[in-house]
Amino acid sequence: MRVVTWNLLHGIALVDPLEAPSLAQVAGSITADLISLQEVDRHQERSNYEHQTKIVADAMGLPYWVFAPAITGTPGESWEGATDSHIHTHEHSESGQEQPHYGVGLASRYPISNIEVLRFKAAPISLPLLVPSNPRPRMIKVADEPRVAIIADVETPLGTFTVATTHLSFVPGFNVKQLRQLTKQLSERKNPVLIFGDFNLPGKLAKFVSRWDSLAELPTYPTFKPRIQFDHIIARGLSDVSIKQAQESAEVLQLPISDHCALVVEVTK
Repeated sequence: MRVVTWNLLHGIALVDPLEAPSLAQVAGSITADLISLQEVDRHQERSNYEHQTKIVADAMGLPYWVFAPAITGTPGESWEGATDSHIHTHEHSESGQEQPHYGVGLASRYPISNIEVLRFKAAPISLPLLVPSNPRPRMIKVADEPRVAIIADVETPLGTFTVATTHLSFVPGFNVKQLRQLTKQLSERKNPVLIFGDFNLPGKLAKFVSRWDSLAELPTYPTFKPRIQFDHIIARGLSDVSIKQAQESAEVLQLPISDHCALVVEVTK
């Protein structure tokens, strides 16, 4: 089972705008059975009112998907915490909801069930961050936002996996607390468990904090010259052989959209 996590930076192409491919074109170049998405827009003016989780799922030929917003509104502008009433799946239409949302997504080749959403409060502080911009990145002070995780069971040919996708706080300490809360939430599951996403934790810190198995230890950020791993796929309940095989299969995809590479592993059981 080919598993991918990708922070898609709401579909921003960090190449010449005249040569920039569409999100659908880039997603269509990725082969996966399961993909975790972070920094995903839905009905945002800045991304042409796209439903980006659905676009990625359709382009990759993945019939099952779910989108859970962390906020209603636009990051860096006006927003409020989203609620579970704003969750969208392949089984439900837009339902006339025209508010802009921003959050995380999950798309799968295999049926998704038992969907849960775990929400984290925003850290009450702001930090200076390097953000993408033209002609060069710039440093600005950014306030934290609420965070969200999608938890679901996926019925795969290898059996049922419980998976979780999330984008954790960039504030040191808060991301550690959030990851520990998420792993605790999933620690009693009988199925093998995968957590993937942008943890905002560098390198081996995610493995150290979670005490789970890391399936990939490769730099994923920034796209043009990866030096730091912020994006992770960690697991509990896999055999030693499966863990080793996943680690050996791990690779990064340097894509023309986003400042993060996509991280890929092959999971066996």
